[in-house]
Amino acid sequence: MIYDLPDTTVSTVAKRLVTVREEGGAVALGRVLTLVIECRNRPREAAIEAANDASREHPMRVIVLVRDPEGPPRLDAQIRVGGDAGASEVVVLHASGDTARDTDGLVTGLLLPDAPVVAWWPDEPPAVPGADPLGRIAQRRITDTSTSPSTTERLTALGRTYTPGDTDLAWTRLTRWREQLAAVLDQPPYEPVTAVEVRGASTSPSTALLAAWLGMALDLPVTWAYEDPAVWDHGIHSVRLSRPSGDILLERHNDSVALLTQPGQPDHELLLPRRSLRECLAEELRRLDADLLYGRVLTEGWERLAPPLSAEEVDG
Repeated sequence: MIYDLPDTTVSTVAKRLVTVREEGGAVALGRVLTLVIECRNRPREAAIEAANDASREHPMRVIVLVRDPEGPPRLDAQIRVGGDAGASEVVVLHASGDTARDTDGLVTGLLLPDAPVVAWWPDEPPAVPGADPLGRIAQRRITDTSTSPSTTERLTALGRTYTPGDTDLAWTRLTRWREQLAAVLDQPPYEPVTAVEVRGASTSPSTALLAAWLGMALDLPVTWAYEDPAVWDHGIHSVRLSRPSGDILLERHNDSVALLTQPGQPDHELLLPRRSLRECLAEELRRLDADLLYGRVLTEGWERLAPPLSAEEVDG
């Protein structure tokens, strides 16, 4: 069900939420957190759908805040429940003019009592997420450097302003890569890695974060390169780990399958699908404490990582 509340107030929205729950027989006690999604200009339906899907694992209240500093002061709201909200209740707020500048006033009155708050910026994040009015009331702050424009400068900026509780979905997309690489190195022969090479698309901040993680975890300089877009135009393409007995190569051939090549062993095809927005969001909502490893990779690992090369420079 969808309820529209044009030209309204936060107090009216809160009262209507109570009425809607009573009419539908639902209670707020089952909600484990409040997820606040801040969008520019219009609600991002892909983000709302991902939150709805993730709510089946993490029942929550979702507040979508759309702010437009221009125009007359006004607040329009929409409440979505039932089939339109998964296992959550969704409140969409369109604020303009002076009303849009009062983040605390817009959000605080709709937060679940005594429940953690997670802030998510699906598009461009604030310059300092931890100092943003929304970021200050949140235990976790989720950004996504893969959104356009995706540049290494955005990672550098996040590293300079990192606050425990920050995370980025470009890091979350690495989980399966990190699991596969750790599993390979846990198998004999137990030889030290002498060189590391990571390749991926220039639009993929996950490539840079994977290189930073490997450099920090293995205490080695890492060579990382951007592939020619004609060869590979999105995401991570390959990781090569060199050891005395030969190279280990994990190379993705398409969006679902990667080929693992190791000395003295037959090649193995592994399922390594690109992770959906819903999967990444659900993973981040499983932990509400600070992701200290991400913090170290974004600061220590990123700081020691050399600039990227082109694929031609590596092959040449």
